[in-house]
Amino acid sequence: MESVVRLRHTAAMSVAVTLRGLRKTFGPVTAVAGVDLEILDGQFFAMLGPSGSGKTTVLRMIAGFETPTEGQILLNGEDVTGRPPFARDVNTVFQDYALFPHMSVLQNVAYGLRVKKVPRAEIRTRAQEALEIVRLPGFGDRGPHQLSGGQRQRVALARALVNRPRVLLLDEPLGALDLKLRREMQIELKQMQRDLGITFVFVTHDQEEALTMSDRIAIFRDGVIEQVASPVELYEEPATPFVAGFVGTSNLLEGEVAQTLVGLPGPVSIRPEKITLRPGRTDLGADGDRCVATGVVTEVVYLGASTHSVVDLDGGGRLTVLQQNLESSHTHALERRGAPVTLSWQRSHVVSLGPPSSSLPATELHHLEEKR
Repeated sequence: MESVVRLRHTAAMSVAVTLRGLRKTFGPVTAVAGVDLEILDGQFFAMLGPSGSGKTTVLRMIAGFETPTEGQILLNGEDVTGRPPFARDVNTVFQDYALFPHMSVLQNVAYGLRVKKVPRAEIRTRAQEALEIVRLPGFGDRGPHQLSGGQRQRVALARALVNRPRVLLLDEPLGALDLKLRREMQIELKQMQRDLGITFVFVTHDQEEALTMSDRIAIFRDGVIEQVASPVELYEEPATPFVAGFVGTSNLLEGEVAQTLVGLPGPVSIRPEKITLRPGRTDLGADGDRCVATGVVTEVVYLGASTHSVVDLDGGGRLTVLQQNLESSHTHALERRGAPVTLSWQRSHVVSLGPPSSSLPATELHHLEEKR
């Protein structure tokens, strides 16, 4: 669409958002303990972490709703640390949508343009274009109460896009949707972002959501960044025990158990789907490329597409194994409780983990990420 072309930016590899030594305290509480970060123009960038990890506070500082205690915020190379929200080339989409109930959909979308005193004819054209981008053409005369949750979310997105921001900030915008609709909107949001070429900065605590949508992800914990990487890198090469446990499911081993199973003192991570499970105690023989352990199944969880088995190992320790349910019958898997089994995995699938990055300064974390 013509409107999409006008919204696209050419400097695809320039830096859209730069954070330098960003800190935020609320009285005695440190919400953000020192963050250095660069987000490239045109990226779908997610800030992922548990509640209270600092990710939303960082987003609000980028938007201008919170003032940093220390540090700088640069948007497209310009220092905007002291600027109010309306003076920054960003817009924010919130979880609760914040639509005006007394206005039509078109009036909601056009509101920001009216505040900026854009000519009336241009307001209507741009508002209609924004509704087309979010796949709601013809919905302009409806009221917010006449829309579904997914449609209201799209209107909120159109209201932000109509201002043609360089950076769009999204604060858990899919959190109020049911699971099926949320998954549909994840794909649609990613497609919109790719078409528009706008930098999206997306805050979520949902790891699957971040992995599905993002080009790059920053993992937050206790006000600092544990790791910044692509979804594949985060999952396959987690840098710390926290990242390994938070992004997906992982078997975390250390000490004597890690030394016995993989020949390393730990901490190490093995993803459950990387482990092969065979019935009975079988002497497969460990070698340079493969690790082997025997044990007893203590729990089986059937999840439809897959089955999770928890195995207590004969030599101490416990591993979780994930198997895809390729056969139509699940009876055999569910009857496995109490049965002896043999587990094996490739040594190349064992990931050595470093210490939590909260012990390192944020600037060093940034350099470590660049060297990966």
